Amino acid sequence: MQDTSVHSSEAVTKGIRVTVTSQFSHAEPRRQLWHFTYTVRIANEGTEPVQLVSRHWIITNGSNEVQEVKGPGVVGQQPTLASGQAHEYTSGCSLSTPFGSMRGSYRMVTRDGAEFDAEIAEFALTEPYTVH
Repeated sequence: MQDTSVHSSEAVTKGIRVTVTSQFSHAEPRRQLWHFTYTVRIANEGTEPVQLVSRHWIITNGSNEVQEVKGPGVVGQQPTLASGQAHEYTSGCSLSTPFGSMRGSYRMVTRDGAEFDAEIAEFALTEPYTVH
């Protein structure tokens, strides 16, 4: 049987490829909390170095309630990626429903100071075997 709790997404913006894989971690049904982990790989397939300076997440639960999270860097870092380099990290998210989704963007800055948002394509967060 296929593991229905693992999901992924991928987007490329100006040579920055963002790949995300998410999976169900555990539930606390009495507290109405479902926990998920996600691993992000940010690869610079362009020709110029870029620095990731901030993140913007849009988190939607199964009741269609939206939470936005903005902040500097990712897991305490603001990595600079030369052409051909990648940065990978794992983080987590908790929802008040057994399923939802995340999407967003990373603010990137080039060596000459130009800024752009690298898309994080939407990916699902689902508890296995939940019908929705």
